[in-house]
This record gives sequence, structure tokens and C-alpha cells, in this order.
Amino acid sequence: MSMTEHNITINGLEVHATYHDRAVNEIFLPLLHHLTDMHQRKGKRILAMLAAPPGAGKSTLLSFLERLSQEQPDITGIQGIGMDGFHRRQEYLLDHYVERDDKQISMVEIKGAPITFDLESLTDSVKRVAAGEICGWPVYDRTLHNPVPDAITVDGEIVVLEGNYLLLDEDDWRDLSAYADYTISVTADEELLRNRLIERKARTVDDRETAIRFVDFSDMPNAVLCLDHTLPADLQLRIDDTGDYYRL
Repeated sequence: MSMTEHNITINGLEVHATYHDRAVNEIFLPLLHHLTDMHQRKGKRILAMLAAPPGAGKSTLLSFLERLSQEQPDITGIQGIGMDGFHRRQEYLLDHYVERDDKQISMVEIKGAPITFDLESLTDSVKRVAAGEICGWPVYDRTLHNPVPDAITVDGEIVVLEGNYLLLDEDDWRDLSAYADYTISVTADEELLRNRLIERKARTVDDRETAIRFVDFSDMPNAVLCLDHTLPADLQLRIDDTGDYYRL
């Protein structure tokens, strides 16, 4: 089966991804054409949201969709942004505690869980993007362990926001999707996500056992939450064990 390669650096890690040409032609290009049509009909900026659990490759997929949109003359280029810039600051996480397994632990130990994001600031910024404003957008810096405010400028005509919890079916979070013109969700088997997360974490720690402990304590509860509590999307996709995408 023919494949398209895509190489990118995300959060300091080099990522080599391949996408099946079937998925490109049957899912991704039609999606970009649909967003282009929506933008032309609306006559102003549209905002799409791409929600997926940790390990599903959403940042890489969004980068690939940006590339595809720039390569096609009949498609309006998209601008991709992420919700990771709305992590609460490290000093806040170190000073605040939550209960996990009947113990009080620092929020920094579960960094990446919904409670560790500044949902109020995220919502305010999403409103500005949805209203068509040219505005700053924060980016998370893994070397600083903190977000960098206004690191990029949102000025695209079609903006796609990616994140784990954009379609989370929980109080307050579920209100976010009301600002989207179009929503996309990606799901996958729990074991596939776990394996991917372990491989990714193993690239940044000293040994594999440390990576496994971190993923099982921190990442997997977030992944399961996304798998079990995501609102229906306009386009629902699934990744199989080969990394190929299918419509649900």
C-alpha cells in the first residue's frame, strides 16, 4: 500500500510519520475541501477543533494537514494551533494538590490532566479566535516547563485547534465545542495508545521502566478519560494497529 511520509520536530523530538494514501485521498483531502467550502460560504474565519487522546498523534496529524492544505491550489491553507499552551504554570502546579488513590499529591505529578489546564484562559482565547480576531496564542515550552504567552499570532482564515480535551464531556469543558464551526475526533485502542506513549516517553528518560511507570500513572488515566468521555464530533476517525485512519 502506498504511503506518504511526513517528518516534523514536535516539542524537541523528531517525529517520522507515514500516512496511507487511501486515508489521504478518502479522508484528509475531502476534509480540507469541506473546510474550504465552509470558509467560502461563511465569508470569514472558521474554527475547527481536533480532539484526540494522548498518544493518538494529533499534533503530527495537524502538521500533516497543514502541509496538505499548502500543497493543493484549490484548498485554503489552514493554520494549526494547540491547547498545550494553556497548561497552568509550573509554580502553580507545585503549590496545589489533588487527591489520587486516597493520597494528596502535587498537581505537577499529574500534569496533563484536565485540572492542570487553565480552562478559563483557554475559553477566552477560543472565543477571540472564533470571532475572527488576529490575536496572540501561547505555546508550551518543554525546556522551560511553562507556557510562553503570545508565542504565535493567529491570523489564518481556517484555524484548526488540537487538544486532548476539546470535546471532553464534563462540566465547563463541554462548552468549548460551541465555538467550533466543525469538530473532529480521533480514537484508538487503549493498548495502542499505551505502547505509543511508552515509546515516546522512553526517548526523554533514562530507562524504559521509568517511562512505563510515568505513562501508567499520568498519561493513561488521561487517555482513558478521553476514550470514555468525548462528545460526538462532525467527523469521527479511528486509528488501527497499523496507524491507518478510518471513518467511524
